[in-house]
Amino acid sequence: MRTYRELFRAPEFTPFFLTSAVQVAAQTVSGLALGTLIYDATGSPLLSALAMFGPALAQVIGATTVLSAADRLPPRAATTGLALLFALGTAAQAVPGLPVWAVFAVLLGLGVLASLGGGVRYGLLNEILAREGYLLGRSVLNMAVGTMQICGFAIGGVLVTALSPRGTLLTGATLYLAAALVARFGLSRRPPRATGRPSVTETRRTNARLWSATPRRYVYLALWVPNGLIVGCESLFVSYSPRHAGLFFAFAALGMLAGDTLAGRFVRPRWRTRLGVPMLLLLATPYLVFVVRPALPLAVAAVALASIGYSASLLLQERLMALTPEELSGHALGLHASGMLTMQGVGALVAGTVAELTSPATAMGVLATGSLTVTAALARGLRPSPDPDPNPAETPLPAAPSGPLPAPRPAPGSAAREV
Repeated sequence: MRTYRELFRAPEFTPFFLTSAVQVAAQTVSGLALGTLIYDATGSPLLSALAMFGPALAQVIGATTVLSAADRLPPRAATTGLALLFALGTAAQAVPGLPVWAVFAVLLGLGVLASLGGGVRYGLLNEILAREGYLLGRSVLNMAVGTMQICGFAIGGVLVTALSPRGTLLTGATLYLAAALVARFGLSRRPPRATGRPSVTETRRTNARLWSATPRRYVYLALWVPNGLIVGCESLFVSYSPRHAGLFFAFAALGMLAGDTLAGRFVRPRWRTRLGVPMLLLLATPYLVFVVRPALPLAVAAVALASIGYSASLLLQERLMALTPEELSGHALGLHASGMLTMQGVGALVAGTVAELTSPATAMGVLATGSLTVTAALARGLRPSPDPDPNPAETPLPAAPSGPLPAPRPAPGSAAREV
């Protein structure tokens, strides 16, 4: 599967694509509205950042308790039900007079559900498309994310002004409801991918199995940590420049769209295993310019350039699939999504805390430096292996040295890799 035409001819891909795109639009509009609402109410950069990205912290709870259900629930029913729950939760946050603590309590619950949603969604994508079509399909979904975020942040900024933040939250709830309808009537009924009852014990057992292989651990860390720290930079856009936050988010989405288009459609397979680390470096480096508070045109250009580096996630996710047994694909992708979003929440928490103590501009520089440091430490372990093996030995990581992590032992497979 090499062309977009072939991709959209695949049965069920179009309704799957539409469901995902509408959910992203709902999340984008709702997140901007909620971040603005909390900042207006509290004046706190930390709480504003957590309102937009903090729910991701709850993903770690879901990843250790409910993630085994990702392969053990019927995909259509799970996708529809989760979209309905998000619609209800988003509408609840729009209730006038709702205390700030109650808003965050709802966010916590939605974050736990989101950890399950990632595994269900991407496991279903792995069923709809042949494995060789996964990268192209995932890149198209990432392109939809970029497009919906560009439109969502632009339209969301207008709606926040025209309707108020609470009115914009209700708009987001309506979009979640639309996604539920598309999933229910557009996707076909499928059996669960795995047998057995989901449980906390099974979730932890499978997590341990996935984490036990050294090559997968390097990939997971590279997917989670550098990305999360840069999302922490993005979480400060509202406090850095309240008037232009929507513009920054839109240009970030534009850069991500460009990067995913290039990686998914035009990068040759032999280059995919080599570009992960350079893209992670690109993701962080432009944010160093914020320390000197650049003029607006330079700032938005830096954000767009940096966001091209998010394509590293696409490349590394394909590599993760090459290292994972088919029956664990949904759980493995759910663990990736949950860990990534958890680290994004951690990044937002760290960014907000540093910004409270210093300034948003200084915090962006600190987190960008941290992302570059982590990428440098992981670089040797992400080098392509000359001898791919679909079932790499589950060997522990060696003791951490004072310098960069050592390269994994020669058992791993290599391929290239949802944000």
